[in-house]
Amino acid sequence: MAVPRSSATTPGGARLKLAADFFARSVHEVAPELIGASILVEGVGGMIVEAEAYDHEDPAAHGYHGRTVRNASMFGPPGHAYVYRSYGVHWCLNLVCDDEGVAAAVLLRALEPSAGLQTMRARRGREDKRLLCAGPGRLCQALGVTRRHDGLPLDRPPFELRAREGDVDVVAGPRIGITKAADRPWRYGVAGSRFLSRALRGA
Repeated sequence: MAVPRSSATTPGGARLKLAADFFARSVHEVAPELIGASILVEGVGGMIVEAEAYDHEDPAAHGYHGRTVRNASMFGPPGHAYVYRSYGVHWCLNLVCDDEGVAAAVLLRALEPSAGLQTMRARRGREDKRLLCAGPGRLCQALGVTRRHDGLPLDRPPFELRAREGDVDVVAGPRIGITKAADRPWRYGVAGSRFLSRALRGA
């Protein structure tokens, strides 16, 4: 699945920041367009190379059975972070989409690290750049994301998101790490990237 898009830049050449209205759409539109965008948390991060979509009718999504204290941020407003702990061990960062009250979000699965490498290596206790952000738990550890980031707006510090630059060859395949609706091709990644958490068909 190729998703070519023109460079999203300002007249001065800077990449456009992603505002809340970017996320106020179907998660299935937003997720593939996030591939190639960049995310920084207090200046640490890189290019998004892998992400998964979860919508309000998805039995694998946290909001499928309704709002709880844990998943409240997933119900919006769009353009905010939804952070949860997976299996009581790893934090996972999701970007909330769609209309307020609709539980939909994109799970960030992997980045190509570029900013704050020394900080990421210290947090992860690893030197290998490829393994710093390959997987949602590693990504959050490297970026220092925890529950304190849950519900925060993505267009204000500590977050900074910018549109991708130039065309990106995006491939799609089944999501991983879930048991329900696992066959839906709602995992997206940069074709050929060595920073994916797990290979995608055609990548």
